[in-house]
Amino acid sequence: MVYKAVDLLEECKEKQCKISAIMRIEEAEAASITPEELDAWMLDVLEIMDQSSTQGLEEEIFSISGMTGGFAKKVWEHRKSPSLSGEFGLSSMAKALSTSEVNASMGRIVAAPTAGASGILPAALSGAKEKFNLSNEELVPGLYTAGAIGKIIALSATISGADGGCQAECGSASAMAAAALVELMGGAPEQSFHAASFALIHIMGLICDPIAGFVEFPCSLRNASGVMNAYISADLAMAGVESLVPFDEVVEAMYRVGKLLPESLRETALGGIAASDTAKALEEKYL
Repeated sequence: MVYKAVDLLEECKEKQCKISAIMRIEEAEAASITPEELDAWMLDVLEIMDQSSTQGLEEEIFSISGMTGGFAKKVWEHRKSPSLSGEFGLSSMAKALSTSEVNASMGRIVAAPTAGASGILPAALSGAKEKFNLSNEELVPGLYTAGAIGKIIALSATISGADGGCQAECGSASAMAAAALVELMGGAPEQSFHAASFALIHIMGLICDPIAGFVEFPCSLRNASGVMNAYISADLAMAGVESLVPFDEVVEAMYRVGKLLPESLRETALGGIAASDTAKALEEKYL
């Protein structure tokens, strides 16, 4: 199945509508339900995202292995302290870490687009909700736009760390979040794709190197940086900065780069951080 940004943009121009409007109709038809029924399902998705992104803020959540945990609570408690990222940035990072910790503890999350990158989109949407005083109903269009970006990447390239490195997971999630944020801020479809392009470009070539093969470290940290990447990318697009390379070509480049990564840097825990002496000692301990 071919699903390209260029075609989606053309349809947006023809119908004079946002990406979310097209995605809403397409996905409802594919699921053989009404758009209203799909909206209700999306609200359920947002509720799960909200739960996972806040669960670790007040309580320490540890992974099944016991290797990591409690990062979200630490960052949340630090949010009002003097910092470079500011209270809003730290709050968003804490929420991204929370979902990562819920995932590592085998809790309930929304894989958007994967479990390893599941903290980025919920934290970004929560940030938009807080910043612009939006309701969950008003967040739904952003979720549809995020889905469109994820669908393009999944069908044209990959969203698998084992196939394309962490750029395919946290990179895709950041791109999805950036495009969603642009739509929620009133940006044009073209700007959503510029933002998605920036998010992928910023971490092009990012490897996947989980210690002991667990989706814990450095995975959770990349969720925290991923939401900040989404904010930066959305703001660049809203400022009028344009990607010189179209989104479809950026996705193709990401896929080619992923294929060039050696197997040791694609979720095998054989390279990168996972190959350090300390990581190997941790692997021995927790396996």
